[in-house]
Amino acid sequence: MQLEIPALNALLDRAVPQIAPAVQLVVRWRGTTIYERAAGWIDPGTRSQPTQPDTLFDLASLTKLFVVTLGMRLVEAGALALDQPLADVLPELSGTRAIQPYEDPQQTGSMISLDSSATTIDAGQITLRQVLTHTSGLPAWRPLFRQATPAAGWQMALTTPCAYRPGTQIVYSDIGLILLGLAIERVASQRLDRLVAQQMTQPLGLKHTCFVPLSQSQRSTQAIAPTEICGWRHRRVHGEAHDENAAALGGIAGHAGLFSTAADVARFGQIFLDRGAPLLRPATVAEMTRPHVERDQIRRGLGFALWSPDPEASSHPFSQQTFGHTGFTGTSLWVDPQRQLVVALLTNDVYHGRVERGIGGLRLAVHRAIVEAVDPR
Repeated sequence: MQLEIPALNALLDRAVPQIAPAVQLVVRWRGTTIYERAAGWIDPGTRSQPTQPDTLFDLASLTKLFVVTLGMRLVEAGALALDQPLADVLPELSGTRAIQPYEDPQQTGSMISLDSSATTIDAGQITLRQVLTHTSGLPAWRPLFRQATPAAGWQMALTTPCAYRPGTQIVYSDIGLILLGLAIERVASQRLDRLVAQQMTQPLGLKHTCFVPLSQSQRSTQAIAPTEICGWRHRRVHGEAHDENAAALGGIAGHAGLFSTAADVARFGQIFLDRGAPLLRPATVAEMTRPHVERDQIRRGLGFALWSPDPEASSHPFSQQTFGHTGFTGTSLWVDPQRQLVVALLTNDVYHGRVERGIGGLRLAVHRAIVEAVDPR
């Protein structure tokens, strides 16, 4: 059953091309897709290739949800435990670590200092649960892409100083999820892209979800939404991970690197309304989506961001049971159990650069229009 939602049509029409050149939106309600639309163009200059439902978008940090789900499957199998030290799997993480400022990813040359109350921690005590709730003490980001080789990038991630005492703050950390992806590979003795394909995308029938990079010839035939002109690569990024660290690590990492469509992402989100079937147990879904840590207006489950009381947050129009995630390229997935809603909005908003972006306002307006359409009060 497809619903005609004029307010959504108008929002997407206005979003292209000022906010993002290409947009996909899929809304599932009560287990059925009720709205699906692709808008915009792959090449906004020529407008020769319109966005289609099978156009691939760089998921950016939505990759984390797939990797966390894979990790929770290993927890269910007894191969990992939430409260075990990550150093059990990654012994390079053991030992005393300095607490130091780390590089600001948004302002080159600036440093971020979070904790002046201690000088060292025992990194061997960092647990999987702390990584999943972003309370591990690991820095948000390090410039892995500036290392000479992928191996040197991995070494930098494994040996990074910490930024604060574990459990004392909530600091969203790409480094933690990069290390989680590596831990999963070591436990399963298989590469992350193959594990995601075999254990997740194939069982769910997600035919358009994959890690890249693609070859140059594949990029010319596969419809892929391009992202920004990269200052590191000195070209517009197309058909390879937008995230510099993911690209430098070979395009396959725990924090970024997956490409997909809104339909595939919404189908993935649906499993969390279906009590985990066919990938997870109901108890695991309940554990992933309950509040584990709350500070100020930040609430986190295991891997998931939870509903925020901030009226400007993109989750706010939904019910307080809501959970989901956003991606830096302009992507998002939100699941509202109370309304039985799954909303996947994919854009390449970063095409226009990293400043003065409109994706936050678009997400909020789209979510408000969806709630009004399915649950008018």
